[in-house]
Amino acid sequence: MESRELGSSIPNYHLIPEASQNMVEEDGSTPPQESSETMQLKKEISLLNGISLVVGNMIGSGIFVSPKGVLVHTASYGLSLVVWAIGGLFSVIGALCYAELGTTITKSGASYAYILEAFGGFIAFIRLWASLLIVEPTSQAIIAITFANYIIQPSFPTCNPPYVACRLIAAACICLLTFVNCAYVKWGTRVQDTFTYAKVLALIAIIVMGFIKLCQGHSEHFHHAFEGSSWDVGNLSLALYSALFSYSGWDTLNFVTEEIKNPERNLPLAIGISMPIVTFIYTLTNVAYYTVLSISDVLKSDAVAVTFADQTFGMFSWTIPIAVALSCFGGLNASIFASSRLFFVGSREGHLPDLLSMIHIKRFTPIPALLFNCTMALIYLTVKDVFLLINYFSFSYWFFVGLSVAGQLYLRWKEPDRPRPLKLSLVFPIVFCLCSIFLVIVPLYGSPIDSLIGIGIALSGVPVYLLGVYLPESRRPLFLRNILGFGADGFPMWLPH
Repeated sequence: MESRELGSSIPNYHLIPEASQNMVEEDGSTPPQESSETMQLKKEISLLNGISLVVGNMIGSGIFVSPKGVLVHTASYGLSLVVWAIGGLFSVIGALCYAELGTTITKSGASYAYILEAFGGFIAFIRLWASLLIVEPTSQAIIAITFANYIIQPSFPTCNPPYVACRLIAAACICLLTFVNCAYVKWGTRVQDTFTYAKVLALIAIIVMGFIKLCQGHSEHFHHAFEGSSWDVGNLSLALYSALFSYSGWDTLNFVTEEIKNPERNLPLAIGISMPIVTFIYTLTNVAYYTVLSISDVLKSDAVAVTFADQTFGMFSWTIPIAVALSCFGGLNASIFASSRLFFVGSREGHLPDLLSMIHIKRFTPIPALLFNCTMALIYLTVKDVFLLINYFSFSYWFFVGLSVAGQLYLRWKEPDRPRPLKLSLVFPIVFCLCSIFLVIVPLYGSPIDSLIGIGIALSGVPVYLLGVYLPESRRPLFLRNILGFGADGFPMWLPH
């Protein structure tokens, strides 16, 4: 641990090699040995904040824009609703497994931290590398572009909005939310709470309108609801995959475990409250869509919620595109909040440059990690076909999520006496692991080229690990030592207070 003497009141970033280590803050008037304090991210996330983070990240643009991903593979309303319910149940099982992991391994970082604890640094680094290189920045770039499209579309009702205008608005959105999260943790959680309420209210409006239509007798679409269903195993697996993609985000809170107030209580409670809420809302929203829209209407629509609003909301139909934009804004905030903590923890464990494990001594935010995350997302905004990149990480996402739950089983066997505030029946992790194997095989079967590219991207981290982590520091190339050690002595930076 290193400290840096300050000759003024300029704020400073300090390195935190371990979560439990003390950081020494010195000034010119007080000897170092007489003034020291523990510097770490503050526990500012309450139960309500936690629920907002999970719900806000899970409910993105998907439920508003493209529920047809499930319908196109099931070919009937009845079977598609069953798939949505199964997807919700599977996500609940996964979230419960993560609740046990999060209360047993009380580190931020989600699957990265759990794989590191169970299987060591190499596999954990590969998971971190895949997230750093493609998963997180691609996801954030896509959410920001979707936000920009829905914000700017009313100004171009008869044509597509200009490409450059959309990318600039998306970049401004990413930068704004990065600034908010750099300023104070409370600012980020308040933004999250506000936009979560907004998107939930929009979905409630859709659900209420659908049930009004249903009570008025518009139930013809549910007569013979399973007629024409596609029972092909391949189609069913792809339908489930589409539903699970919409449910993704249930692990958000596990990325920030160290910042949760009373995590042993609030982490599992937030997950236990959030998951039924999202599953219930998703199922009822689809019932509302199916009440008003025919199968052909849903399959032809590029934004199902907008088509629904055009047929039911009349002069207020403009509110739904705004709701989609707000949903994207809230989802992007949650993603930035969580992924910055992943890079922070990765740096703290020695897998990323030291600079990223610093926090601001006044604001208690990981500003270098947030700025790094922002830079990566902005880089991917320059990729014209960024939406195609999302196909490359489906395989690795489910592989690493499944592996972290497999680590739960391994730790149950290796450390049976380890304190576990929440201890599930072994049925839950076993079922989840078996289903994860299925979800890893599906993209290999359905999109082998995309999956192999994703595997190649993940494995590109192997030489980086060997040179930057495994190799003793004295034998690493000088330029690599400089990169990894940059900022280890403190990085002075002025910020307004």
